[in-house]
Amino acid sequence: TLEAKDIRRHMPRFEPENYSRNLKLYGSYTDIAVEAGCTPAQLALAWLLAQGEDIIPIPGTTSLVHLQENAAADQFTLTPEILARLETLINQNTVHGARYNTATQTEIDTEEFA
Repeated sequence: TLEAKDIRRHMPRFEPENYSRNLKLYGSYTDIAVEAGCTPAQLALAWLLAQGEDIIPIPGTTSLVHLQENAAADQFTLTPEILARLETLINQNTVHGARYNTATQTEIDTEEFA
C-alpha cells in the first residue's frame, strides 16, 4: 500500500496544507448528503449520474457493504437546488491543490478548465 508521503507526492490535494483546506468542505457536503437522504459516497455517485447519460461512474471498493451502498446510489434523484449547491461548494475554485502531480498531469487530459 502507499504510505501517506507517497500519496501526497502523487496527489497534491492530499498535501497537508491542501488537505486541511479541502477537509473544511466536507461538513457542508455531508449536510447536503443528509438532506438528500443518502451517504456521502452515494451523493457523489448520484451527482455523477446526474451529469448525463454519457457519464458512467466506476466506484471502487473492497467492502461488500460499500458495494451495496454504491449500487443503491441510482435510487437518489438530486433536485436542481441540490445540484446547484454541490456545484457551488465543490468546484475548481474551491478545491485546493491539483488532483495529479505535474508529471502525471502531462499524461492525461482531465482536470483542465477553461
